[in-house]
Amino acid sequence: MAQQPAAEDQLTLGEIIRRQRELAELPMRQLAAMAGISGPYLSQIERGLRDPSAEVLYALAESLQISAALLREPVSDADQTQQTVQAIQADPDLTVSQRRSLTEAYTAMRQVTVARRRTRGRRTGRSQPQHVDQEDA
Repeated sequence: MAQQPAAEDQLTLGEIIRRQRELAELPMRQLAAMAGISGPYLSQIERGLRDPSAEVLYALAESLQISAALLREPVSDADQTQQTVQAIQADPDLTVSQRRSLTEAYTAMRQVTVARRRTRGRRTGRSQPQHVDQEDA
């Protein structure tokens, strides 16, 4: 039986949308236009200030080329990291050395980003930032 991640480890809907947008390398304005919503509304969704309707959620998922169900499933940081590393390890087009290097690079970059976000959170009194600076996008 799968164990549910702790509430503090779960990503919010807004965080999932932001991460998927970043993975797709889409600026916020472009994704908003593709989904037929305003940039400020998307920003509020990503920061957890607004909960999108099913129609908006579907439009965002379609624009990101993912299923709407993926946006609603709770995902922990640990699960996402594990899934990413598993995908790297399973890629048949990479050599063993490339898999090892890519996994090490991914892990190192992720640790730096998490540390940076935690530092910013302490500075502002939040546990995590509610928006992403341009350098993180």
